[in-house]
Amino acid sequence: MGYVVIAPVGDNIDALFVGLKEFPTERVVLITPPSRVKDALRVKKDLERFKIPAAVEEVAGNFMEATFEVIARVKQIETGRDIIVNVATGDRVSTCAALSAAFVNGLKAFGVEHDKVMLLPILRFSYYKMLTDRKLGILKLLFSKGNKTFEELEKETRMSLPLISYHINGNQKAEGLKQLGLVEVVEGKGKPVKSVVQLTMLGRLLVKGYI
Repeated sequence: MGYVVIAPVGDNIDALFVGLKEFPTERVVLITPPSRVKDALRVKKDLERFKIPAAVEEVAGNFMEATFEVIARVKQIETGRDIIVNVATGDRVSTCAALSAAFVNGLKAFGVEHDKVMLLPILRFSYYKMLTDRKLGILKLLFSKGNKTFEELEKETRMSLPLISYHINGNQKAEGLKQLGLVEVVEGKGKPVKSVVQLTMLGRLLVKGYI
């Protein structure tokens, strides 16, 4: 059984075919912005000559977030299959998005340099294992109701301010949501309780289930 190869469509799409030589491929998923749809369709047609089916996923808006969504969906659909991400095919933004999405989803990824494949290390970790129910509850609250001050979080979660601060800022023994890169804190004028907590893009992706 061959690999399911995911590749962003960017400045170096020819690197896709270098990867095909190294990894027997059963299916290809091309992630493309609207400006590169024609390139993606051309590659899809070229792959058909090798009897390799390809799907074109056109994404608009926030490319980073959309890439995470596509890769998470492919991982879910292709459960039990060998999935690998070719990060060499994209431009600077799409390569970064694809590599980040591969890492947080524990997928294999590779680059191409001088027509040689470089397999990248797999980072196997899960944010969900690092999040308590209360931390996850804060994230879901911020996602559904928007930015909140520490004072507002105290009222809506029914947790004390010290406990809210612990979950957001962490301590020497445990990382908080801020250290995990899931929220940002905008310091308020005057009292610390007026500081505003807001989700980062990574935090939104986690709540949506894309990582």
